[in-house]
Parts: sequence; C-alpha cells; structure tokens
Amino acid sequence: MERGPVTNLPLPRFVSMKASEGNVRRGPSLTHRIDWVFKRRGMPLEITAEYGHWRRVRDRDGAGGWVHYALLSGARTVLIEQDMTQVYARPDQRAQVTAAFELGVIARLGECNLDWCQVTAGGYRGWALKAQLWGVAPEELRE
Repeated sequence: MERGPVTNLPLPRFVSMKASEGNVRRGPSLTHRIDWVFKRRGMPLEITAEYGHWRRVRDRDGAGGWVHYALLSGARTVLIEQDMTQVYARPDQRAQVTAAFELGVIARLGECNLDWCQVTAGGYRGWALKAQLWGVAPEELRE
C-alpha cells in the first residue's frame, strides 16, 4: 500500500470537507490559480497525493485539485449513490427498513463489514449496502 510522504497515511484515502467552503487550486500553494470551490461541508473526498500542507483530492465525479489540509477532516462521510437507498436495522436485506436516503445525501459513516456500512443522516441510522455508497473503499473494514 502506498503511503503519503507527509502524513505516512495510506494513499488513496477518504476524508471529508471540514469547512463549508474550500478553494480548489491547480497546484499545492496559494500562488496557484483557484479552479473552483467545494461548497458542501461534510462532503466525502478522496486524497490522492500530499505535498507539505496541501492535499490533492477528488470528489465523486473525479473533479478535484489541491486543497489546504486545514479544510479537511478525518471524520468519515459517504455520499448516497442510489436514489432511495434503503437503510436497514441490521446488515441484512431481510431486516426492517428504518429509512430511505435520497441520491446525493451526505451520511456519517460508522462501522463497515465486507458488504454493509452503518450510516447516519437526518436523525436516521442503519445499515446500507456498501455498493450504494461513495466514500468507502470496497474492501475497507471499519469497527
């Protein structure tokens, strides 16, 4: 597994937007042009590179660039990839459905097994199929 030269953490890895707004730059310094601005606090992002205080990130659509590390949080979130994703009381499709999350909802990520992750959004909590989430690696396990 590749490790970041600055943090020694795995690359790529997922983080979330700590700030409600963050400039995305063409390169890892304040002198680089701002290509666009991320505007969703909590949005999951994938770090693909590190340079000093800068992290190269990409979003669900592959859009990205360099952002200052202070704008990022280690708190894990996921993006709901499928409209009306069903959330279950247990990691089992025969379990009671506790909620359905709309496409594009940002949910807090809890524990994950091979196929399921615990997610929380809008006061609802339960288990969703990992394949319906963006922001968690297919083989990732979380306790």
